[in-house]
Amino acid sequence: MAPHFTIAQASALIAARKLSPVELTQICLERTAKLDPKINAFILHTPERALAEARAAEARVMAGRARGPLDGIPIAHKDIYCTKGLPTTAHSKLLQDHVPETDARTVTMLDDAGTVMLGKLSTHEFAMGGPSFDLPWPPARNPWNPEHGPSGSSSGTGAGVAAGLFLGGTGSDTGGSIRGPAAFCGVAGIKPTYGLCSRMGILPLSFTLDHAGPLAWTAEDCAMLLQAMAGYDPADPASANRPVPDFRSDLHKGAKGLRIGVIRNFHETDNPANPAVCAAIDDAIAFYKSEGALISDVTLPSLEDYRAAGFLILITEAFAVHEPWLRTRYNDYGELLRDRLALGGLTSSADYIQATRRRHELCRQTAAAMENVDLLLTTASPTEAPKIEGIPKWSSMEKPGFTMPFNLTGLPAISVCSGYGEGGLPLSIQLVGKAFQEQTVFRAAHAYETATKWRDRRPPMAR
Repeated sequence: MAPHFTIAQASALIAARKLSPVELTQICLERTAKLDPKINAFILHTPERALAEARAAEARVMAGRARGPLDGIPIAHKDIYCTKGLPTTAHSKLLQDHVPETDARTVTMLDDAGTVMLGKLSTHEFAMGGPSFDLPWPPARNPWNPEHGPSGSSSGTGAGVAAGLFLGGTGSDTGGSIRGPAAFCGVAGIKPTYGLCSRMGILPLSFTLDHAGPLAWTAEDCAMLLQAMAGYDPADPASANRPVPDFRSDLHKGAKGLRIGVIRNFHETDNPANPAVCAAIDDAIAFYKSEGALISDVTLPSLEDYRAAGFLILITEAFAVHEPWLRTRYNDYGELLRDRLALGGLTSSADYIQATRRRHELCRQTAAAMENVDLLLTTASPTEAPKIEGIPKWSSMEKPGFTMPFNLTGLPAISVCSGYGEGGLPLSIQLVGKAFQEQTVFRAAHAYETATKWRDRRPPMAR
């Protein structure tokens, strides 16, 4: 099979005129034709558009007018990102014929950077209902083993990046929907600080928890994509009006001197991780210690506290978004999403206010716990990816997850691959920074990735 490239590698080769954007796009399209029928990463393929954009990128490069390091890089968009003139379905029957008249702000920004769009990607229905088998399109599957799920809701993005169908893609994260697929698919995915990326033109789920961000094979690649996606947008009320830093500026500084707090209560007590995940965390701690990082234990409130507040806020705000359709098109939703949304209609205003109050307390407690550290270290998932069949409808209520705390607090958090467990399925660590300190998050993640061998291994079907 054709070689795999990271965004950083392909960018350097394109700049040196040793790799053609057209050739790179053709590699991705050929791999998609071969592998996507097994993993269902795409809802919509746009090969003609992709080749036209690749030819335009190649012409710019040859004329010395390249738009930057992403010019000619093949990507794809989660199908809640609006795309002008192309269907944006949210993987739902309700929007099966929905064709936006404008692009999402981040789609425009990535287009302006010269990226080549290969199509639209599978998601859990409206970024909440999945994996579902009663929708117009099948759910995405995990390329490491298609009998297993890729997590969600940015399922197609995680699966497609892992299989090498494209070099990076967009995702959204309301309770873990970037970091979950990154963890289960063995790729990198960052939920940036709340407000860093515009959500204008991205179909909403929860106004106070939604984040936009990228997934790619490496942390460095995520930094390159985030560079193009970040920036103030007055059309998004939550957008942060602040300068965008160079997210790769600290990549090569290594881990020496970083103060890293390990949240042991998360993976040892609150939701005990399996032995493979715990061993991967311990190995990461040993690596950072060997590099001169300062490691300490940090105790945060229970995962259950974050889950209780976050879940109630999420389902209440999601119900508010979907209430008009629930009244008129209830049976057009898939069963999973329909039932999950309906639960939000049973919460009271007092419930929501109390959850919001508790959220503020958890934000203060988290900030206090991070006062003397630069980063937090935990996992994004306590296990490898489960089988896709039979995932419980209320799985998020059975055990608290490791990602919701950082949606509630809005802090930047990245999931990167930390090895492979049972059946060769990926494991993860999660690194969390202080608000708007993405450079430090990328620095620590890049140091770990370049010192380990995990980025050299691709899913068997993609080799």
